[in-house]
Amino acid sequence: MKIIDLTHSIANNMTVYPGGPQPQNKIISTVTENGYKETEIHIHSHNGTHMDSPNHVFEDGVSLDKIDVLNFVGTAALVDCSSLGEGDIITYDFIEKNKESIDNSEFIIFRTDWSKYWNTQKYLGNYPVISDEVVDFIMTSNKKGIAFDTISVDPIDASILAKHHKILKNNILIFENLTNLDLINSNTFVFCALPLKFKNSDGAPIRAIAMLD
Repeated sequence: MKIIDLTHSIANNMTVYPGGPQPQNKIISTVTENGYKETEIHIHSHNGTHMDSPNHVFEDGVSLDKIDVLNFVGTAALVDCSSLGEGDIITYDFIEKNKESIDNSEFIIFRTDWSKYWNTQKYLGNYPVISDEVVDFIMTSNKKGIAFDTISVDPIDASILAKHHKILKNNILIFENLTNLDLINSNTFVFCALPLKFKNSDGAPIRAIAMLD
């Protein structure tokens, strides 16, 4: 079995959503001085590669700690949208081209290769986003979740997170800021993304991996 890490490392100066605070992690004990190393971690629930739960946009939405772990693992269809550029839309044509693998999978993973701009200003620019028609398909797809190698399912300048609302209302999880999707050489694989577990979590950093035969 081949395992590919789909996760960005959390670092103090890494990319965060505009206006959001960056992680502030510091070493509080060292092997030299204390005999062991320990780090004080200050991160926000949507830093780095992370997962959104319905509680992210709905007061009464279910939080991640109350979601069965079965919903964090399953078969995934990789939708290659890497031909798209700034301001382009992921249309329903991409769904049609991958319909068989999507129908037989529990997750849909959209590959744009935007992760190559991680830690640059361009990462926070006009990355490709899914069309309303694709959103409508996802809402009725009965999938466990959808994932992106971009910072959001909504455009960066969205004042209302309309796509988040529609998808999360249907209890379909959203995974953002994946990386290394270009290393997956199959259109289907096993996706595993386990969130940090804390009470009433609206979202959480994850360690996401792809498992291939």
